[in-house]
Amino acid sequence: MEMIMISGCILVLPVFTFIYSFMFWPGSLLKAYNWYMRRRLGLVIRYCKSGSYRFCYSSRGTPGGATPSLLLLHGFSASKDMWLPIVKHLPRGQHVVCVDMPGHEGTTRTGAQDYCIQGQFVKSIGLDKRPFHLVGTSMGGNVAGVYAAHHPAHLSGVTLMCPAGLVFPTESEFIVRLREMETTQQQGSIPLIPTTTQELESMLKLCCYTPISLPKQLLQGLLDNRVPNNDFYKEVFMEIVGEKSRHSLQESLHLITSQVQVIWGKEDQVVDVSGAAVLQAALPNCHVELIENCGHSVALERPRKSANLIMDFLSKKDVNGGNAKKLS
Repeated sequence: MEMIMISGCILVLPVFTFIYSFMFWPGSLLKAYNWYMRRRLGLVIRYCKSGSYRFCYSSRGTPGGATPSLLLLHGFSASKDMWLPIVKHLPRGQHVVCVDMPGHEGTTRTGAQDYCIQGQFVKSIGLDKRPFHLVGTSMGGNVAGVYAAHHPAHLSGVTLMCPAGLVFPTESEFIVRLREMETTQQQGSIPLIPTTTQELESMLKLCCYTPISLPKQLLQGLLDNRVPNNDFYKEVFMEIVGEKSRHSLQESLHLITSQVQVIWGKEDQVVDVSGAAVLQAALPNCHVELIENCGHSVALERPRKSANLIMDFLSKKDVNGGNAKKLS
C-alpha cells in the first residue's frame, strides 16, 4: 500500500506542478517548453565573446557537411527560439546556428544602435572560415541583406523572409497605423510592443494571417516575458524607423552579389508583400517565393514550408553549380 501511495505521489506531483505553473507562472512554463524543445531537437545553448561583448546562441551539428551551415537571424523583439518550428523540419544533420540578436534574450545589451553587429558574432565562432547560408526574417532580414552587401565572401547565399528596410510601393496595415498615430499625435503604445494582453492579442492578429487562439494564462505568460524588455524594444524600434536605418537594406541592394532567396507571406500586414517586387527588380536573379494564406510570421505559420524552401534552395545551388534561376 505504501508503494502504491508513493507511486501515486510521484505521478501526481508533475501534474500538480504543471497546473500550478500554468496558473501562476505561465512565463516560466513557456521558457521551460522552449528548453524542452531545444533539447528534443538537439540544440545546445552556447556563449561566445567578442571583446567585452557576449553572444548567446543555440546550435546543432558541425560545419563542413553536404550543405552550407545555416545562420538564422530573428526578428524584432523575438529571440533565437522563434526558429524552433523551422529547425524541427530541417534535416537532422544540417549544421544550424540560431543567435540572439544584440540586446535580445541572452546577448549583451548595450545601445539600440548595436542591434546589427553580426560580423563580430560570425568571426567569434569561426563561421567565416567557409561560406555559410544566412537567413533573416523581418528586422533580421534587413540585417541579413546588409550583411550580404558588405561581406559577400562569407556567404554561399542569403534568404530574406519578409525583410524590413525597403522602400515599399504599398504601405502595410502596420505602417498605416503608425502614420495615423503620428498624424493625430496619439500617445498609444506601438503595435509591436504590447503592454496588455489585449494589445498582445492585437499584435498576434497583425502578425499572423491564421488566428492564434491562446488561453488567457499563456497570453499573460508571453506578456510577462516581454514587458521587462519593452523600454529596450522601444529604443531599437526608434533606431530601426529612424532616418539612418529606415531604408538600410534598400540602400545596400546594389552591393549584393550573393545568391538571394526571398520568402514572403502574401497577407503580410507588417511589411507589405510589395517589397518582394522591389527585391526582384533590384536583384533580377533572386528566387522569389510568395506563400498563400500566410502573414508576417512565416516561421510560425508555415515552418515546414519554409524549411523545405530553404533546403531546396541550397540543393538547387549545388546542382546548378551556383547559377541562380528565377522562380515565381
